[in-house]
Amino acid sequence: MLKIFHTSGLALVFAAGLAAQSAFAETHNEILASIQKEASDTPGFQGFSAARGESFFRTKHGHEWSCSSCHTENPAAPGKHAKTDKAIQPLAPSVNAERFTDPGKVAKWFKRNCNDVLDRVCTPQEKGDVLTYLLAVK
Repeated sequence: MLKIFHTSGLALVFAAGLAAQSAFAETHNEILASIQKEASDTPGFQGFSAARGESFFRTKHGHEWSCSSCHTENPAAPGKHAKTDKAIQPLAPSVNAERFTDPGKVAKWFKRNCNDVLDRVCTPQEKGDVLTYLLAVK
């Protein structure tokens, strides 16, 4: 049976959908806290460093790529994939509020990009340092 909604009813359904969607979004700090919880199990962990994160971001690793190979030296600027030339939105949350708000996407892209750059999975320390750096970029 086909049901027709009044405009006000449709608006209510749409608003409820938006509210539910934002309930699943996390803040950047919640994502960072989740990574910190994972890193705290590592012997000698003493916190994250924006300076280490920036160095990691700019340094070429295993495949002669760095994070900045695609995301540029300025993560607040748009980038472009080094092989495919596909446009990449800015990585810094200060200019791209959607970055680092979805735990699934964060895990997916750290896994993929770390494998591309390092030829291995990033450690929780590396992920936390990079995210700490990116959160400091204005």
